Amino acid sequence: MDKLIITGGARLNGEIRISGAKNAALPILAATLLADGPVTVANLPHLHDITTMIELFGRMGIEPVINEKLAVEIDPRTIKTLIAPYELVKTMRASILVLGPMVARFGEAEVALPGGCAIGSRPVDLHIRGLEAMGATIDVEGGYIKAKAPEGGLRGANFFFDTVSVTGTENIMMAAALAKGRTVLQNAAREPEVVDLAHFINAMGGNVQGAGTDTIIIEGVERLHSATYKVMPDRIETGTYLVAAAVTGGRVKLKDTDPTILEAVLDKLREAGAEVTTGADWIELNMHGKRARAVNLRTAPYPAFPTDMQAQFISLNAVAEGTGAVIETVFENRFMHVYELLRMGAHILVEGNTAVVTGVAGLKGAPVMATDLRASASLVLAALVAEGDTLIDRIYHIDRGYECIEEKLQMLGAKIRRVPG
Repeated sequence: MDKLIITGGARLNGEIRISGAKNAALPILAATLLADGPVTVANLPHLHDITTMIELFGRMGIEPVINEKLAVEIDPRTIKTLIAPYELVKTMRASILVLGPMVARFGEAEVALPGGCAIGSRPVDLHIRGLEAMGATIDVEGGYIKAKAPEGGLRGANFFFDTVSVTGTENIMMAAALAKGRTVLQNAAREPEVVDLAHFINAMGGNVQGAGTDTIIIEGVERLHSATYKVMPDRIETGTYLVAAAVTGGRVKLKDTDPTILEAVLDKLREAGAEVTTGADWIELNMHGKRARAVNLRTAPYPAFPTDMQAQFISLNAVAEGTGAVIETVFENRFMHVYELLRMGAHILVEGNTAVVTGVAGLKGAPVMATDLRASASLVLAALVAEGDTLIDRIYHIDRGYECIEEKLQMLGAKIRRVPG
């Protein structure tokens, strides 16, 4: 199992390109199943979860074709089996996203209950209840969700999400794209990745309105056609590299990104003392060698501060001037990185869903272990500024969400290398 060794103390400086968003690419890949012809998806990040989704398609009889520009063409007409097997689904929660499109397009689906990061309960009951509201019959047995559309196909419905669910919103929105009549989703997720999926469905001839608000209206259409679509940039990768520059007192310019989908994070970085400038598709952060100031923050669904940036800001606060409180409201078990940061000399007190972080003058390198995707990013950030060497184990978590993280950090001047376990 690979590990990362990071020698701290280098001030980051330079320019890198941001990859396509994993959390937009996965639902968009799932939505290709809705089309009645080949669909090309560009700007996919080279990540394990994307490979798993493409492998899942292969297992179902679809043969994705990757062109010279690393875009993937998928022709769902070649599908041979409507089963998403456990051995693939267990490694990635996003596999549940094929449920809605398969029931809508092919009338049935059998999808294993998903796995993925261990950061709290993320029940699939919203996906099931949404499809049932559209007339599907669903049984959960033997670890599989078995769904069947009614005679004549899914029907439009009004559905209210008890809790805001990104994948729930996406799954029901995809199913509704081919349902008969109008579907209204209330208390829908507002994330930019949901908006990107709506744009993709509309590019195939769908009719989705209101994405980005808490009410999404989908007029079902008879068919969705071939399309070519470019996935949006990854806002969490963007935020992580901005914090990396802030932690080290450095300067980075990030290209091929979108500052408008990251406003809550940019506001907090400015509050921490960073100079942040933006253009249409770039963001530059400069700390001018200064130490950051601690910030208070509270995570909540978009457009508030994202839970996926919480761990990175705990690392920022750990070496900042002053004390900052970080309140986590989205997941109940998302402070596992704190105990690893304590091994590096951080001063953090966790009470319930709040972490109070008092900045220290310096961290010390230590052997640490990644526990989930964003937690592992926080350890990389802490290691960049720690004295001596930090050895990060179980970095397969990092590889699930960050494309070529050591190469990109090396381009910015970090001393980081991957070693086999």
